[in-house]
Order: sequence, then structure tokens, then C-alpha cells
Amino acid sequence: MEYVSYFDAINIEALRAEFPIGAEFQKRFAGMDRKQLRTLQENLFAKQLKRAWQLPFYQKLWGEAGIIPADIATLDDLSKLPSFSKQEIMESVARKPPFGDHHGREIPVEGKIIPMVLHSTSGTTGKPQPLLFSPRSREVQNLLLARAYLMAGMCESDIVHSVYGHGLVNGGHYIREAILHYTKALFVSAGTGVETPSVKQVEFMRDFGATVIVGFADYIKRLADVAREQGLIPGKDIPLRMICGHLSNDAREDLSQAWGGVELFDWYGVGDTGLIAAEGPDHDGLHIMEDAQWVEICDVDSGVAVNDGEPGDLIVTCLYGNDIFPIIRFNTHDVTRLLPGPSKLNFPFRRMAGFLGRSDSMVKLRGINVFPQALSSILAGSPGFNGEYICVLTRNAQGREDLLIKIESDVPSSEPLINQFQEILKRKLGVEVLVEIVTPRSLSALTGVESRQKPIRLLDKR
Repeated sequence: MEYVSYFDAINIEALRAEFPIGAEFQKRFAGMDRKQLRTLQENLFAKQLKRAWQLPFYQKLWGEAGIIPADIATLDDLSKLPSFSKQEIMESVARKPPFGDHHGREIPVEGKIIPMVLHSTSGTTGKPQPLLFSPRSREVQNLLLARAYLMAGMCESDIVHSVYGHGLVNGGHYIREAILHYTKALFVSAGTGVETPSVKQVEFMRDFGATVIVGFADYIKRLADVAREQGLIPGKDIPLRMICGHLSNDAREDLSQAWGGVELFDWYGVGDTGLIAAEGPDHDGLHIMEDAQWVEICDVDSGVAVNDGEPGDLIVTCLYGNDIFPIIRFNTHDVTRLLPGPSKLNFPFRRMAGFLGRSDSMVKLRGINVFPQALSSILAGSPGFNGEYICVLTRNAQGREDLLIKIESDVPSSEPLINQFQEILKRKLGVEVLVEIVTPRSLSALTGVESRQKPIRLLDKR
């Protein structure tokens, strides 16, 4: 059996031709019709499906559902297959530690053993999950992310300040690879507030002349506050022109103004799959990269596909992963919805809204679904709200559940202010919640906003 190294396992130029970026991306897909795109998708899916049947994980998952290879021939048959999520992956790891049986690390591809790249999730919703990539899947994910950055306008004169975490977590490494390998920008790997304290971050941004920040909106907003505390004017002393990261739709204007009115670009993806969709210069939703990702939006409870425009769990099939870990119907448990109408950029791709919440941390409060991660959008623009909050779920002796929202505010706590926030939340959520006003920075230890890529937004104390 032949073992190959990372770069011997792939042909970068062939991958760039298959998944183009920059001007070649525009040239390939602008004006393409959906029928032509579907042919491309089916060809990729066939290779992915063939490999998946070789893995014990899918043999078990699909076999228990009574599925045989003859049952699945095209993408139209996908709904026959059960979806899976982090839970099934962690069960796979428990069956065959430490990496699980959901990968093909020991199963040859054309007589060759492909190297495996190992990272992990951040553990935001539980125990960290191992993330496994082949050289092909890793570089395709890098290309898709670079495609998004270039579509947003990242260029050779940009100084890119990244606040994604490093260590075993995938985020920072993945971002670094995409920008260094496939753009011409200068990359600054600052990391989280633990890796580089916030005060030092804004000093580096000033000294290096940062023009772009990439990362999660919560911490990027926090850095604007830190810059002002240090006597710096965001947008002037730090000449930022663009933020490209993970944003809350209704909180966009606050984030932009915090940095002097910069242009914002949202993108969506998860650790396993890489980038799935990205906002373009049209600022009209996120374009799903459908040459590489097949997306379904399904009802949170039943798993049945919803109508376009209705919210549901995003379930993704990665069309490019045909070696280490084919991903077929992975339920991200992130809630979003498809957007109506054609692409203003003349792409054949569907568009989606950004991140609307997580169904696996959804709180069902007196019959109403509440998504803790989505409250920043609801509270955005409220007088005194500085962007930080945490939800505390409790149950009393009589079985009644209550949700307390602790909100950081620049305005001292008062009964009118509490009533104001309670009224906003009741009106937009459809259910009454409790509110506590706390001082700025007091929630940092609970949310981990300066130390984690994704802050904690729910404490379940039931």
C-alpha cells in the first residue's frame, strides 16, 4: 500500500480549475443556468456517494434506516437518507476512539492511503468534536473561503487582522491558509483575546494599519470599544474599510458604525464543511456555493423540507469530499431560510439568510421557540445596549420555566430601562422574559467573549 504526503495527494492547479476563485469564479458561473449547474452537482455527488458506502459509519447509519446502494442514485433521492449531526459523530468516536469510524483514513483511494488533517470544534455546544479533513477537502474549503473574501473585494493592499482562535480549534488555521494561499493580502494572526490581549490587538491594528478585520462580530464589536478606551478613533487611527465575518443581521449597523461606517460582509459555514454561503457586493443575502455544497432547509422538529422562505435547520451535503470524510446530509442545527428571487450577480446559486439561531440550544418557553444566539439582533439599536448579554434558563419547584436575560448596558439600571428591554423582547419573541441590567464587561467571564470564538449565550440551570 502506498502512503502519500499532503501535497502529493492533490493537484492544486486542477483544484483551482474545478473550484475557481476571483475573476475565474465570476467567468465560470455568471450567466450559468441551473440545468448546467445540476449536471456538475450530480457528477460530484456520484463520487461522494460511492466513497461514503465504503465507510462503516454510513453503512451503519444508512443500513439501520433500511437503505441499500440501489436506493440512492441522484440528489433527488437525498431525502430518503437520514441526516446526522455532531451527536452521531461523537457516537462514532465512542465506538472507535479516538477518531471514530466516520472517516476513510485506513481505506485506500485508488490504492493510496490519503493523509488526514486533524482539528477540532471549539466545544461551544458540548464536548469538542474532532474535525477531519483530507488534503482535497481542506484545500477546497480554503478555495471557497478565498472566493468569498475576493468577492467582497479583499486585495493586495489589505492588511487583514484575524481574531479567529488557533490551537487545536480549526478556525484560525483555516482562515490563515485561505488568505495566505489564495489572496494577495497581508495576514495578521492576532487570535482571540486570550492569545493576544484586546489592548495589544488594537495597538497592532493601529501600528500595522489594519484595513480588514475577519472574525466573529461579538468580539470585533468589543475591540471597537477597547480602541476608544485607548484614545483611538476607529476608522481614523485604525483605517479599517471592511469587516468580513459572522454577523447578526439586525446588529450590522451598530457594528459598522462602531468602526467608523465600514462595509460589512457576512459568510456562513461550520467546522466540518467549511464555507457554505457568502455575501457578495450586492449585499442581498448569502450566495450558496452550490458547485460545492448542496443545502436543504428542514423543519426543526419533523426533519421534512420546508417551503422556500420558511426557517429551519440547515442540512448540508458537501459535494467535493470523496476521500477521508464524505459529508452527506449533515444537520448543522443552525437555523436559516432561503431567500426568494434570482441573484443580482447573475449566479445560478440560491441565496440564504445568515445565521438565525441554533435549534439544539433552542429554548421552548411556554410554547414559543427562543433562540438565545439570535437575541443580539433583537436587542440591536436599543438605547444603552452594548452588544453583550447572556440567557439564564431556570425551573422552579412548581415546574415553571423562566428565562432571565442579563444585558450589559452603558446606562445605569433602572425600572424604566428594565421595562423597556422587557417590552422589546416580549414584542419580538412573543413571550415574556425577565431582564437584569448589568454593567459593561461584567458578563465576560460567563460569555467568554474575549477567549472563545463563539461566546456562550445560554446557561441552562434547570
